[in-house]
Amino acid sequence: MKKIFKNRLHTYIRRYTQLLAAVLYNCNIKGFFKGEIFTGNIKGACVPGLNCYSCPGAVMACPLGSLQSGLVGAGYKIPFYVIGTLLLFGLLLGRVICGFLCPFGFLQELLAKIPVPKLKKSRFTRILSYLKYLILGIMVIAIPLIKHYPAFCKWICPAGTLSGGIPLTIANENVRAMLGFLFSWKVFVLCLIIIACTFIHRAFCRFLCPLGAIYSFFNPIAFFGIKVKMDKCIGCDACVRNCMMDIKKVGDRECVHCGDCIKHCPTGAIRYGFFEIKDKEHGTGKRNI
Repeated sequence: MKKIFKNRLHTYIRRYTQLLAAVLYNCNIKGFFKGEIFTGNIKGACVPGLNCYSCPGAVMACPLGSLQSGLVGAGYKIPFYVIGTLLLFGLLLGRVICGFLCPFGFLQELLAKIPVPKLKKSRFTRILSYLKYLILGIMVIAIPLIKHYPAFCKWICPAGTLSGGIPLTIANENVRAMLGFLFSWKVFVLCLIIIACTFIHRAFCRFLCPLGAIYSFFNPIAFFGIKVKMDKCIGCDACVRNCMMDIKKVGDRECVHCGDCIKHCPTGAIRYGFFEIKDKEHGTGKRNI
């Protein structure tokens, strides 16, 4: 009973954290009614998760959108502020941000609760998970630098369409008058992603999200996240088998630190931690399955 209570408590804490993050990112409620974008002093700062700058409720900027904007206008200059912000978020939390602080990640998990058949993870889904790195390199970095065009935000980002484009279209007559093919395309992409997320756990997060790709590089060295105490680990791989993400080991680049593996560990070797757990025999507390 104690273990069941702890597992439920963890789930509730994570769900409320995701909900709180979404509300705090988008607390300019009057913007949804007026169809106007918030332009206060803090709008230049970035939130950790994927949250569109153009959302009427957004009080801060999206790190991915800011990175593209910085690269578009960079010329021979480096957008140090945005890169530094991403480095800070990555070093502190890595993909904990994906599991706890991303509103679109929260939406994907809610969509996954719809009772329809689910695509199981496989070698194919693991290969497909590399697609987000290709999108990061081409649409977030190369095209903005070479063509001076924020390609990912303009052509793919479903969070921007859902929280920015659609609310502005509904509330602002001037925006409706400017609608064209691009908006129709983005709504189509959004619908495809929403459908995919009902049949595939965190489909966008796993296969398409370049922000998750950025944070994934920091997962092995992030200050906070899932840790494994190796002197308790028996190598049963229950954590990997029961994980819905395409991980090969706990805490690797595909891990979003959701903590579901904790309830599947028979020896209690997995937990959240701030520091690497040292072990005399194995030498490290990072999970190496």
